[in-house]
Amino acid sequence: MMIFPAIDLKDGKCVRLFKGDMAQATIFNDNPAIQAKEFQDLGFKYLHIVDLDGAIAGDSKNKKSVQDIIKNIDIPTQLGGGIRSIDNIEKWLEIGVDRVILGTIALKNPELVKEACQKFPGKIVVGIDAKNGFVAIDGWVKTSEVKAIDLAKTYQDCGVAAIIYTDISRDGTLAGPNLLETQNLAQNISIPVIASGGVSNFMDILSIRDLKKDGVIGAIIGRAFYDKKIKISDLKQFL
Repeated sequence: MMIFPAIDLKDGKCVRLFKGDMAQATIFNDNPAIQAKEFQDLGFKYLHIVDLDGAIAGDSKNKKSVQDIIKNIDIPTQLGGGIRSIDNIEKWLEIGVDRVILGTIALKNPELVKEACQKFPGKIVVGIDAKNGFVAIDGWVKTSEVKAIDLAKTYQDCGVAAIIYTDISRDGTLAGPNLLETQNLAQNISIPVIASGGVSNFMDILSIRDLKKDGVIGAIIGRAFYDKKIKISDLKQFL
């Protein structure tokens, strides 16, 4: 199973939000590049990065921080937040991001996502963030009338590398992941799914691993690692 430690960027700093609320941001490191190097040195093989400011603004806002992270590590990275055009996707891939996560634009412009999949094979991930089962966009400040599972089905057989499914009500809460909805999503599509939101302890990681048969291939860990709820020694089998 793939384990992605998360670096969420706000005002150039590494933070975690509570239920996606920008007003409830806890700063964990003033230097995201150092945090990224620490994750690499601990043995993590992948890194998940989100530009929170960019997600709300609709354009990348923490470019320097992302560039510094990429320069400071050798492991593959995936980046989301405010990336909503083919040009932006291409620029980030040229800078050195390994996979680009498309969220808001995946709801607003599916054809652009499908075009990106064709132009950049294996490089496009769709991020589906849900509130009560419905897709949230624009940095989670708006909730659509589209069900997460219906959006996911839109991208069957078009080359999406993976879908990151986040239950916003669990994100940053340490309340445990929404295993039922994650499993349901994975069972209804052929695209690999990465679980996100609410991971609180090592048992949560094992529960997500048990969903491998359903198509869940990985998990994103944020606050649980920063708050030392999960120890690196527990994760050795995955690293």
